[in-house]
Amino acid sequence: MYAIVEINGQQFKVEQGTKLFVHHIKDVESGKTVEFDKVLLVDNEGAITVGTPTVEGAKVVVEVVNPLVKGDKVIVFKMKRRKDNRKKNGHREQFTEVEVKQVIA
Repeated sequence: MYAIVEINGQQFKVEQGTKLFVHHIKDVESGKTVEFDKVLLVDNEGAITVGTPTVEGAKVVVEVVNPLVKGDKVIVFKMKRRKDNRKKNGHREQFTEVEVKQVIA
């Protein structure tokens, strides 16, 4: 059984026991459970249910493994040729590591 769920504006395919890195979720602690009810699709051993826009009564329960994980460094470099114009910038994305405990459909 798997589901397509929307978490913080991104869609993820989740199954029980999988670990995900989602955009940073504020005000959560390690070991706490969080429920997401924006389930867009559920596949239960071949029986596919597609929501319009979400599947009613379906939710995904996850446990927070690590509330703040920093991603790889992203370098943003802008340059205009022959104009002596260069700008180098960068950042590191912040993620939350979660583990899917159960998919309720």
